[in-house]
Amino acid sequence: MLKSLFCAAVLLAAFTIPANAERIGVRDLKVAQSANGRALNAVVWYPTEDDGKTEAVGENPDFLGVPAIRNASPDDGPHPLVVLSHGYGGSWRNLSWLAGELAAKGYVVAATDHPGTTTFDRSKAEAARLWERPRDLSRLIDAVLADEDLGPRIDGKRIAAIGHSLGGWTVMALAGARVDAERFLADCKAKTSPRACALSLELGLDGTGDARAALEGDLGDPRIGAAVSLDLGLARSFSTESLAAVRVPVLIFGAGIDAGGLPAEAESGYLAAGLPMSMRDYVVVPDAMHFSFMQLCKAGAVAMIEARSPGDGVVCKDGGTRGRAAIHRQVADRIATFLGATLP
Repeated sequence: MLKSLFCAAVLLAAFTIPANAERIGVRDLKVAQSANGRALNAVVWYPTEDDGKTEAVGENPDFLGVPAIRNASPDDGPHPLVVLSHGYGGSWRNLSWLAGELAAKGYVVAATDHPGTTTFDRSKAEAARLWERPRDLSRLIDAVLADEDLGPRIDGKRIAAIGHSLGGWTVMALAGARVDAERFLADCKAKTSPRACALSLELGLDGTGDARAALEGDLGDPRIGAAVSLDLGLARSFSTESLAAVRVPVLIFGAGIDAGGLPAEAESGYLAAGLPMSMRDYVVVPDAMHFSFMQLCKAGAVAMIEARSPGDGVVCKDGGTRGRAAIHRQVADRIATFLGATLP
């Protein structure tokens, strides 16, 4: 089913991208606290017809930002909405490059930091509430649709979710996959995916009682019409039965080079094997490493990162002869085609 849709999307693309879509606006968005006090800080990118001064959004000494016009007026819709989910220990900045690509093609794109598993919030209590991650995205969708400026310009019937690493797990839970913690812990004894299993206790996969019930409950959001997983981790926590029952089109990317303990065949491959063939497409990028799906690194970033935190310079390393920009081009083009087909 998906391959025929991809072909149709190529023909549709010229008619669905607004004339001024290369102009990108950006604004911050506050998501009100949940009942348990979990507040979210979000960023939204969107097409604009304004012609103002741009700033490099998400830039820091190590990573490049995305040029966008702060608080620009959103152009007329309706636009599809995409929500983004970062990986363990990351932030909304990690997929800002993709947000810029999609906003330039006419999408409204929203991303948030997930408390407990983000660069700036490593609360152990929040990290162990893994089930809150998919709920964060549902609340983010609520907030964008409720925004008096952005909401009326969004087509609520065309919503997708994209996530990297633990964010890939998050969007798959949002798409209907469900956790079987007992099965996952048994699988970890075989050391199938060492890096994911090493985080299982920190992420609360050994929980009991209400915590176990919340984690294994239905975390899906029926508003999600498509999902994209970028070299996800923790895939093996999903039950095979729930994966077989997913009815949301899924595009899966796996990194061809294992950066250490997170082999694509054991994670993205497990996901691809479990989903219905008619609902998924699986792409392995041979020269990509796990962090190739993050934003572009500045010259000299590896040395600067290593000086601060030895071993973490790997976040700026890719395999093969292509640079990260070329990998991003391949991934962004494939995602745009996929979304054009599945959110018509």
